Amino acid sequence: MTGAALTLPEELLLLALDPVRGKPYCRGRFLEYGVAGAALAELELQGRIAEERGRVVVVNPLDPPDPLLAVFLRGLPPPGKGGLLSGASARRWVRQAGRRAGGLYLDALVERGVLRRETRRFLGLLPYHRHPAGPGSPAEQVLRGYEESRAAGHPDRRGRMLAALAAAVELPAVVRGGDRRARAATRALVREEWPAQAVHRNVRQDKAARAGGGGIGGGDGGGSGGGD
Repeated sequence: MTGAALTLPEELLLLALDPVRGKPYCRGRFLEYGVAGAALAELELQGRIAEERGRVVVVNPLDPPDPLLAVFLRGLPPPGKGGLLSGASARRWVRQAGRRAGGLYLDALVERGVLRRETRRFLGLLPYHRHPAGPGSPAEQVLRGYEESRAAGHPDRRGRMLAALAAAVELPAVVRGGDRRARAATRALVREEWPAQAVHRNVRQDKAARAGGGGIGGGDGGGSGGGD
């Protein structure tokens, strides 16, 4: 594994994957939305994009050092394009980019040895992947850092953003962990941080469709988790 600093999409994946079984603690499709939202969050923290009335606007089009972030920044409308409706809808972008974002970041973590990839078959026929932790994985450090940030009330923006994204994808340890006040504070972060809010809106849309029998494609079988 390299010593490169982790980006928010990578931290969210390590927080969301069981390090032994390699299975997401939440629905795979929800995690894909979360990874896409985390890419937006990282780009905003780096001063590359901003949010205006629910739309993602590029304010610095120069490629960031991280090659995957550069890919997603280039996929956003350039500054000034679109007139009054410049930029891209945050909710729609997260939905459209989710599967690709989840797959690319998993591939990158496997390539660096942070995760391993195990291929299995559902009913002996349909292949799917699991991603347990690789040798020297920083998953434990990511979880410990998250817990320390929560105990301190998430004093920095990066910690708040990770907590909001984890709550938006409904990670059980985040949604149900801590005392009642801590859980309420984490849920409030979803409303305060626009990338997490865009993720949560897609999660709610999928849950409403499932409850109504609409069955939006993706379900549990996305690239972040594979079929059960």
